[in-house]
Amino acid sequence: MRRVPDGYPHGPAAALAAGAALEALEALDEPRAIILVEGVSDQIAVDALARRLGIDVERTATLPVGGAQGLRRMLHTIVARFPDARLGGLYDIAEADVVRRALEDSGLLQHGGRPQDAGFFACAADLEDELLRACGPALVEECLAVNADLTAFRRLQQQQEWRGRPFDEQARRWIASGARRKLRYARILVDAAPLERMPHPLVAALEWARQT
Repeated sequence: MRRVPDGYPHGPAAALAAGAALEALEALDEPRAIILVEGVSDQIAVDALARRLGIDVERTATLPVGGAQGLRRMLHTIVARFPDARLGGLYDIAEADVVRRALEDSGLLQHGGRPQDAGFFACAADLEDELLRACGPALVEECLAVNADLTAFRRLQQQQEWRGRPFDEQARRWIASGARRKLRYARILVDAAPLERMPHPLVAALEWARQT
């Protein structure tokens, strides 16, 4: 119940995911599309939605870049190695300028263009925030209860610092306070959210990758 989804790094290894992603690129066999995300939890969420939608991702790779600052290096590597692959991605809105400059520098976006024109879609705060709002408080608490985490979450809600704060802020803080927790709930929330409320950036990135 409390395991990180199989096949994904966690703990100290998660912090080195960008380096592992560069190694993974070497093993790819002419991928049709590559979706770049900031971290491993985002990678898990993209893969989970792809499975839920029954999207064929046999030749689509989802790779974490280790934060927006790692995007430029990854883009240069991919463009050089897989010039025909369709690129897309997710990023946090606070990193919009960094993402835009990396895309321009890699020749994937004209100066003054929008990242979404190159297949990169912004999350309002981050993907966890988007997923929490997609689920809503009642469904999030149901997920916590099913996964034996509701009592721990209630303890955070009772802390003076968090008492009375908006539910989404409380839940986001609780999920982010544990590395394994963040990875686990990336899949749990994607599996729980109604498809019609699924975060637009997440859906848009997958739809972009399908246009191959």
